[in-house]
Amino acid sequence: MSWWQVDADTLAGGRFVVSPLAEALAGLKTLHHGRAAHLGERQWLDAHLRDYRDRLAGDPVTAALVRAALGRRWNATFLTPTPLGDGDLPFAEELERVRGTAPAAVLADLAESADGPLPPLLLHRDDLARRAAELLDWVWTETVLPSWPRRRRIIEADIVARTARLALHGWATTLNEMRPGMRWLGADRLQITVCDSPAMELSGVELMFVPVTLSQSWVCWDVPPPGDGRSPHPAPRTVPHPARRHAVVYPCSGVLVDDDRRPAPKALAALAGPARAALLTLLDTPKSTTQLVALTGLPLGSVGRHLRILREAHLIERRRAGRSVLYYRTAAGQVLVAAQHPGPAGP
Repeated sequence: MSWWQVDADTLAGGRFVVSPLAEALAGLKTLHHGRAAHLGERQWLDAHLRDYRDRLAGDPVTAALVRAALGRRWNATFLTPTPLGDGDLPFAEELERVRGTAPAAVLADLAESADGPLPPLLLHRDDLARRAAELLDWVWTETVLPSWPRRRRIIEADIVARTARLALHGWATTLNEMRPGMRWLGADRLQITVCDSPAMELSGVELMFVPVTLSQSWVCWDVPPPGDGRSPHPAPRTVPHPARRHAVVYPCSGVLVDDDRRPAPKALAALAGPARAALLTLLDTPKSTTQLVALTGLPLGSVGRHLRILREAHLIERRRAGRSVLYYRTAAGQVLVAAQHPGPAGP
């Protein structure tokens, strides 16, 4: 397994940020692998995969670049810059960090990420960063930007929900549910993945958590300054990592289409109405109105009215977490939903 040793100050300063570039890169990785984790991704792939493959079929250099950059163990570092500041920069501004990577740095990163020697058509080229940026720009413009307002609502709702969980249960619980293979081990150790790779010591650095709406996950960090004598992947012992910023990109809890949600049981919908049944079904964990709007597609005013009716029926309650208000099922609400999914009959 791979783990980071994260001191208390670094963890306390950890924050959730929005990154349009990370969303585009999650799209690129999903298109590259051509696999969907759920129905929402399947629909998205069906809409865009042929155009993506056609684009790469006409550009063998970029096709080879993507294969090398998205290796089985590592992503090419230049392709996955960590967000700056509080994140949420315009996509074009984030993309310039990819486009501006020096040719020598691109080739060095590809040599680490590729599953074998680099193909000859990638060697001695000075346009690979530009090609990578152009492909990411195409993914953003053609496949992400049309649905970005909805994606952004889902991302923001996830941040609200996880921040509330953090306030209630602390970092250990919050981190354990973030991405496959990631869990808090105690003693300042955060397991990042089940794959074997060198441990890293993170002390006095910025630590960010970046949700994306597609089922992709990776970790990234700044490239160390030239001439510091350290590799981006430290020796197999815990040593201070030279990068100033580290980020964990993880799949958020919302999905892009309503069809992928667990539908409200028909009997419950007939009893309470489809919208209120859907809201009650979704409140298996506390959620904000922002998250419920993103998950249902209902207008904010409608969600508010349905939540009020459910509260008056004592099926849900609410509590404040910081500046957010979270809704959750009461015991009566739990019984009502559980009754629609009875277990096996007794003897």
